[in-house]
Amino acid sequence: MANVTFKGNPVTLVGKEVKVGDKAPDFTVLDQNLQEVTLADTKGHVRLISVVPSLDTGVCDAQTRRFNEEAAKLDNVKVLTISVDLPFAQKRWCGAAGIENVQVLSDHRDVSFGQAYGVLIKELRLLARAVFVIDSNDTVTYVEYVPEVTNHPNYEAAIEAAKAAK
Repeated sequence: MANVTFKGNPVTLVGKEVKVGDKAPDFTVLDQNLQEVTLADTKGHVRLISVVPSLDTGVCDAQTRRFNEEAAKLDNVKVLTISVDLPFAQKRWCGAAGIENVQVLSDHRDVSFGQAYGVLIKELRLLARAVFVIDSNDTVTYVEYVPEVTNHPNYEAAIEAAKAAK
């Protein structure tokens, strides 16, 4: 598993670490209207999945806003942000932040995504910061488990990977 810290303290990630070349694991999360969303719902598109602990923190806010800006420039790429925030809180935050190009989804109910992608922090029941790119054939083409949860991901590398994926 990836070695990840939260505020300098090691945390335990639950689930299987995803690697480039893997078939993307399926998952079930909730949209802001409490409807289930799975990986298959975006089949045929490249997916950039931005994983954040909570939208109500500075780095998560900045990360989601950055990918929202970039999503408008990416053809045939669906950008998803997944956190364990409640769908109601996500809806409020997206409205206040003007998020229109990213689909923000909640893993609070089953932590299905967190376990499938190895980003569930056992000690906190939050998701570790990570970015995944999945091509239109459901193959993982880019993975970044951010080593320190409070740090930013490599935005440029993730965006380039999404542009390069088919």
